[in-house]
Amino acid sequence: MSVTTAIFLALAAGSAGFIDAMAGGGGLIQLPALLIGISDKPIPMILGTNKVPSIFGTSSAAFAYFKKVKPDLRATLYMGVPAFLGSIMGARLAASFPKDFFRPLIVVLLISVAIYTWKKPDLGMNEHLRFSPRKQHFLLLLCGTVIGFYDGIFGPGTGTFLVFILVGLVGYAFLKASATAKLVNIATNFGAIASFQITGHIWWKLGLLLAIANVTGAIIGARLAIRGGSPLVRKAFLLVTSILIAKVGYDWLIN
Repeated sequence: MSVTTAIFLALAAGSAGFIDAMAGGGGLIQLPALLIGISDKPIPMILGTNKVPSIFGTSSAAFAYFKKVKPDLRATLYMGVPAFLGSIMGARLAASFPKDFFRPLIVVLLISVAIYTWKKPDLGMNEHLRFSPRKQHFLLLLCGTVIGFYDGIFGPGTGTFLVFILVGLVGYAFLKASATAKLVNIATNFGAIASFQITGHIWWKLGLLLAIANVTGAIIGARLAIRGGSPLVRKAFLLVTSILIAKVGYDWLIN
C-alpha cells in the first residue's frame, strides 16, 4: 500500500470516529474509503477490516461517555447480547448476500427517521420512557437482533439506527441514547470481528493503523457531544441522517 493511500484511509477513519461518537453513521465515511483504497481486496476482507477501527473507536467513545453520562446497563445487556449474535450471523452471510437488497429499504427508513425527528423538536431533549420494563426488554431484544444482523452483513447507519430506537421508541434523551448505543455497537462489532476472523477476512495491520485515527476522532467527538448535551447530539443526528440518505440513495440509483 502506498503512503498516500494509508494517509487517505487514516483521515477517513479519524473523521468516521468523530461522527460516529456523536450520532452514529461513521461507516458512511470509513467503509467507502476502504472500498476505494483497497479495492483489489475481496469484499469480506474489506468488511472485516472495517470492523477493527470501528470497535476501537466505539470503545474509546463509550469510555469517554461513561465518565460523564451513565448509560443504561440493563438496556445494554438486553440489546447487546442479541445484537452480538445477530452480527455473527450477518457476517457469515456477508459474502453471499446481495447488498442492493438493503439500499432502497435503508433509504426509506432513514427518510422516515429524519422526518420524525425533525418534526418533533422536543424529542430526546429529556427522558420519557414509553413502555413497561417487560415490553421495553422485548423491544430491545428484537431490535438488537435485527440491527446486529444488519451490522454484520452490511453496516452503514448502524449507530444512527441504534440511537433512534433508544430515543424514538424507548424514550431516552439523545445524550444517554448515544452513550448506550456505543456499548451495543461494541457488541455488534465484536461479533462481526469474531466471524470474519474465523474465515481469515481481516487485514489486521491496516485495521490497527486505522484504529489509532478512529480512536482520536472518537474521543474528540464524544467530548464535544458531552459538552453540547442532547441539543447538539440531536443536530448532529439529523445532519448525519441526511448525509446517509444522500449517500445510500446515490449508491442505489447508480448501481
